[in-house]
Amino acid sequence: TLEAGQVGFRSGKYMASTDEIYLTVKGKGGHAAIKETYISPLLITAEILLELEKKFSACKIPSVLAFGRMHANGATNVIPDELKMDGTLRTMDEAWRKEAHEIIRQIAVSKAKSMGGDCDVNIMTGYPALVNDEQTTSRAKIFAEELLGKENVIELEQRMTGEDFSFFAQKIPACFYRLGTGNKSKGIISGVHTPTFNIDESALKTGMGLMTWIAVNELK
Repeated sequence: TLEAGQVGFRSGKYMASTDEIYLTVKGKGGHAAIKETYISPLLITAEILLELEKKFSACKIPSVLAFGRMHANGATNVIPDELKMDGTLRTMDEAWRKEAHEIIRQIAVSKAKSMGGDCDVNIMTGYPALVNDEQTTSRAKIFAEELLGKENVIELEQRMTGEDFSFFAQKIPACFYRLGTGNKSKGIISGVHTPTFNIDESALKTGMGLMTWIAVNELK
């Protein structure tokens, strides 16, 4: 987390595309004690997960494929007919992104069928990767150093989170930068998406001041 009074920039590829992955793994339900009568969608899902993890962990292009939710309406002794699993795909490369969709479909469907089941794959395309224009970002960074001092302007690392600003950056030369809101001395250290998130409100002055300073200098 950047401290209040700091800002961060990165030219070129900065944040990942974000797609939602929905798998419905289908088997055949039954009583857990009578193994020959059912095809467990849980076991099929486990095999799909392992195969996808093996494939994507070996990928040399920065990517994340992760699943955060599963639901199978069975019980301790009841095997359900199907399991639903939801996840996300993140990548910095648009060509690989399309290829990855097909790989997910192929692995999920073929693995399920090889075990006597099936799998419906629904991929909802989300934000594209965020790419900051080099010239626009370079100018904005210089303006920030003039206003805030070089010591308060940080070079950012690539991150696999997503940002809808990427749609603007596809259409016009753009610069997405980060505004520091933390303050360790005040205990303000929590990231976003946490119940303890807070900001040092002095960041509001920095944010409005820098945005104005960049706009005025761009107009010149």
